[in-house]
Amino acid sequence: MDTFLWGALPYLAFVSLVLGLVWRHRYDRFGWTTHSSEVYESRLLNWASPAFHYGILFVLAGHLIGLFVPAGWTDALGISEHAYHLFSLIGGTLAGVLAVLGLAVLLYRRRTNTPVFRATTRNDKAMYVLLFGEICLGLYAKLTNSGLDAGYDYRSTIAPWARSLFTLRPDVDLWAAVPATYQAHAVVGMLLIAVVPFTRLVHMFSAPWFYLFRPYIVYRSRPAGRAAERAPRRGWEGIDV
Repeated sequence: MDTFLWGALPYLAFVSLVLGLVWRHRYDRFGWTTHSSEVYESRLLNWASPAFHYGILFVLAGHLIGLFVPAGWTDALGISEHAYHLFSLIGGTLAGVLAVLGLAVLLYRRRTNTPVFRATTRNDKAMYVLLFGEICLGLYAKLTNSGLDAGYDYRSTIAPWARSLFTLRPDVDLWAAVPATYQAHAVVGMLLIAVVPFTRLVHMFSAPWFYLFRPYIVYRSRPAGRAAERAPRRGWEGIDV
């Protein structure tokens, strides 16, 4: 079982993600959307959606730093282990709580607003359960294994395992000392990655990142007199009736 969970499941999840994205883009390109329900209700959506998205972005950023930035790098920057622990505990908890609160209000809105609820598919319901459970599991694992003074050092077990996946030789033995709550969080996280292409979560791969790099759009006003002086273009001549 350990070999499957920590040696095979990560690659199965990644293959499902990649092939699923290719399939979705080829056969369901017009369904590649969030299926927005703003037209039905916008008051709760206008603050719950940003809260969830900002929270989950900070959560993802924290996971990337924790898993793929070795402790030696932070030590070289002069960041002590205790300072890193406090940043991870407090910052991660705040981001997780923000994501949970935002998602909870979105679920409340979806359940109590009849048009929004009718637009919710079985696929959506399963996705929300998996997503909400994954975030709550992460918070529970963090808070039950950490205090202000010290906490479980996942950078000596889970992080080296995550980096070993890139060598195609995952060190599954590292999970023997990992608390069960972290193990459950990791398994649900891999399942969530595997199903992303088949849910509305696929829209995360359609973020308009090119907006950050495109040139500025310059708007110039034209004097009123010049418009009258300009000769009409062919095809736009006036019609006398």
